[in-house]
Amino acid sequence: MTTDTAPATPTPVVPTAPLNLSRTTATAARVLRQLRHDPRSIALMILVPCLMLVLLRYVFDGSPRTFDNIGASLLGIFPLITMFLVTSIATLRERTSGTLERLLALPLGKGDLIAGYALAFGALAIVQSALATGLALWFLDLDVRGSTWLLLLVALLDALLGTALGLFVSAFAASEFQAVQFMPAVIFPQLLLCGLFAPRDTMHPVLEGISNVLPMSYAVDGMNEVLAHADMTATFVRDVLVVAGCALLVLGLGAATLRRRTT
Repeated sequence: MTTDTAPATPTPVVPTAPLNLSRTTATAARVLRQLRHDPRSIALMILVPCLMLVLLRYVFDGSPRTFDNIGASLLGIFPLITMFLVTSIATLRERTSGTLERLLALPLGKGDLIAGYALAFGALAIVQSALATGLALWFLDLDVRGSTWLLLLVALLDALLGTALGLFVSAFAASEFQAVQFMPAVIFPQLLLCGLFAPRDTMHPVLEGISNVLPMSYAVDGMNEVLAHADMTATFVRDVLVVAGCALLVLGLGAATLRRRTT
């Protein structure tokens, strides 16, 4: 005698909205709680850019003008690099530990996850940028003609860009070592071509063309605009919009590449 059993009815998948404020803030709160128990990552994000600026100031102790010329640029570059490194490793840790697998099994949109991570690391980027900017201006005597708030704005956008890049590249790394290996591929070419070491218009035309599409070039240009001009310029507005747009674009790409690794 056989017993016929009806096939199990598959559980319908309830579509989720692309972005939900409560789910996004809940994700951000969870990430911040985890980071609270990782003092080394917090120290890397908050203290290392400040320590690098102090070191740079006294490297040029005999030539304060040199520090003024490059200090503003590095005030944007250091946060970008540290946020890229910490965000890529921290997000990869979530992937390899299975946390993202479990979260993606919930009614939680990819946009909620990426926006939550960006919000959490963005909060740390605000603290980092404020400390580094205050240190450079009021303790290291960085001489800028423009507004302190504009300098802080560019530093914050640079840190957010580093966060977005870190979230994006973590999708392509299988280990923390591989995540670190992305730094020479993603960050170093921008560092060489951003205009820090030589004006971009004096480079080989091919390199100049490449530098014109790299976001770090506009981050450095924005800092230099604040350094040289007392008022907000059209070039500054362009630079800020390009950096912000690149950050949003990379976050969108990060959401598109976010997927479960098991079925």
